[in-house]
Amino acid sequence: MKQVKIVVFVPKSHTDIVRKAMGNAGAGKIGNYSHCSYSVDGVGRFLPLEGAKPAIGEVGKSEEVQEERIECICDRNIAKEVIAAMRKVHPYEEVAFDIYPLISEEEL
Repeated sequence: MKQVKIVVFVPKSHTDIVRKAMGNAGAGKIGNYSHCSYSVDGVGRFLPLEGAKPAIGEVGKSEEVQEERIECICDRNIAKEVIAAMRKVHPYEEVAFDIYPLISEEEL
């Protein structure tokens, strides 16, 4: 089964709910374990433009937010469901996330 890694940037106030929603949707399954993920802290920076409805900060003012980068793998065929679950509980109007294709050890 082809897998992907989904990486999402989440304000510290919502990390547990986002991680749980992704795991409940099937992300983070490795062998006999579920809800596996890796996180690292960082700072997200953005400038809300006219028309934005920022969850944090205000239009026209640069903002810095303590965030957590959450990484987990999932089977490619459920990636859309995992992303939908993540978006449903993420507080941001525009969610910053990446999707990376993975190769298995056997493909090396």
